[in-house]
Amino acid sequence: MTMTVRDFRAADAAAVAEARRSAFPHLVTTPRTVAWEVASAPEARRYRLLVAEADGRVVGCCDVGLFPGADGDGPGVACANTSVRADARGRGAGSALVTAAEEYAAGLGAAKVFAWTVDEPAFAAFAERRGYRRSRSCRILRLDLATADLPPLDADALPDGVALRSAADLADDPRRLYETDVDVMEDEPGDVVEGRMPYAEWLARTWEHPSLDHELTSLAVVDGRVAAFSLAHTDGRGRYWSGMTGTLRAYRGRGLAKLAKTHSLHRARAAGCAEAFTGNDSENGPMLAINVGLGYAVASLERRYVRELRH
Repeated sequence: MTMTVRDFRAADAAAVAEARRSAFPHLVTTPRTVAWEVASAPEARRYRLLVAEADGRVVGCCDVGLFPGADGDGPGVACANTSVRADARGRGAGSALVTAAEEYAAGLGAAKVFAWTVDEPAFAAFAERRGYRRSRSCRILRLDLATADLPPLDADALPDGVALRSAADLADDPRRLYETDVDVMEDEPGDVVEGRMPYAEWLARTWEHPSLDHELTSLAVVDGRVAAFSLAHTDGRGRYWSGMTGTLRAYRGRGLAKLAKTHSLHRARAAGCAEAFTGNDSENGPMLAINVGLGYAVASLERRYVRELRH
């Protein structure tokens, strides 16, 4: 078998999407989103999508780039997330991709690299053999939308002053959602603190993401302000992913995040989505409680690993 690692080509999009879904079955990814990620990556990230090709077939990929953080920890911090098809593992694709990604990150001056993997013994052993140490964990949760007993939604029983809207209602001016989203992101648990995303970048990276479903993304609006929201990503295959759910600090404790997500899930089911997935940092107790209350159950665990790079 001849194994090569090279840069992504447009013709690889479908194979990369398949490799990602094989490695991480919960992912809502399509050939269109793969191509879009490469084309739209901010220059500061120095992003590359590497693919592993075995005997002319793409069997894996690795996203590698810098965190453009503004906290003094970046841009000397990189991420490198590797996916290998289940039917191609154990043949060196993962090792070849990780080696190439680390060399690229080191060449950019990164002092360390973070990587997500499935939290299972074989994957943990692979990471630790390469000098990675365990960091934070994430729970992937799944909801069977076809049978889920979702909380009822009665427009007449909404809390006083709260209105439910969709992101499509903000098509002419999505800045209100941006302002809430970037505020909420500052409270997200994470290994690297990134700078506040400028509006133009948010439009390009979040609002214009090809899998973001504006009709299914729900907002809880109070006095004209987006107090809480739940972003919805779909893939046209009946699968739904919660991109982000959150509430502004001043409105927390009123159940608005759960209300927005419930609204989104009802609309998703009506639109034909059969499975809903979401990911929660294991330390994010409030969001985990909301999701479990909606009927989500843990489908898998992921672990983030970090390695110091030598120059």
